[in-house]
Amino acid sequence: MTSRRKFTLAGGSAALALGLGAPALVGAQEFPNKAVRIVVPYPPGGFNDTLARTISQKLGPEWKQSVVVDNRPGGNTLIGNTAVVQSPPDGHTLLITPLPYSVLPSLYGAKMPYDALKDFAPVIHAASTQNVLAVRQGFPVNSVKELIAYARKNPGKVNYGTPGSGSSNHLSMELFKSMTGTYVVHIPYKGSAPAVVGLLAGETDVMFDNIPNLLQQIKAGKVTAIGVTGSTRSPLLPDVPTVAEAGVPGYEVNVWFGLQAPAGTPPAVIARLNQSIGAMLRDPDVVQRFRAQGVEVVGGSPEQFGKLIAAEITKWGKVVKRAGIKVD
Repeated sequence: MTSRRKFTLAGGSAALALGLGAPALVGAQEFPNKAVRIVVPYPPGGFNDTLARTISQKLGPEWKQSVVVDNRPGGNTLIGNTAVVQSPPDGHTLLITPLPYSVLPSLYGAKMPYDALKDFAPVIHAASTQNVLAVRQGFPVNSVKELIAYARKNPGKVNYGTPGSGSSNHLSMELFKSMTGTYVVHIPYKGSAPAVVGLLAGETDVMFDNIPNLLQQIKAGKVTAIGVTGSTRSPLLPDVPTVAEAGVPGYEVNVWFGLQAPAGTPPAVIARLNQSIGAMLRDPDVVQRFRAQGVEVVGGSPEQFGKLIAAEITKWGKVVKRAGIKVD
């Protein structure tokens, strides 16, 4: 599978360089000339899905084409990601790409079915949010400093839940552990919702999760928020300090979301996609809708998004190696 994929992409690139007839690659003026498919490598629900469906609703009428959301969960997102790699590089198949994408190369190494930097063409850094660090009711911790002290005093007796290995939730805690010298036990669940239920039920003591996933429980007093992972406080939780200001200087995790296309997609088509999606993201209705979920619109050029992905692959590769993270 891998060798055929690489031959197809390399051959297409060579044909373009020579001005030969790569099969029916559409130019920017004609794009799109058929339905556009947005692959979400997760089940329906959550912001990855929300982003894809917002693009579908907003850009379908503009493009005068159907924009289909294709949820392809499984394989720690490798199933959906690989489906896009194997699609024609004409801009009509896009991939929702969140932070965990940058962790897969260090998790899977030589077993990766594609090259995370060479086999995709970045389109746009669409949005970002933060994770929030929360503790269960009854847990004797009310601040980041108290959590650090308690975990150091009770190594291996504190546990945390996540949707699984390689998730931003998992990475947030592993970075926290490495920066604080603490040992907290990982309890992986099959998705964010079950992990939140585990925290509420007292199965786990603490967790990082996207702010929208825990906001209702925090406001209802069912869990206690003690820190957020960004460089600034969240407007949705203005009284909750950042983890950095609460006791771990230099700590920062921004949970980002973007879109990519298969490598070899014509630059003019990438530029058209970037322009259309960027304009949609600036729509006041979209900005307000996303902000209500704790998500901030970003935008920017394909080149900027590519640099972010490369930097994140390096950053999280070091965390994975240092923490000895394995695929569950």
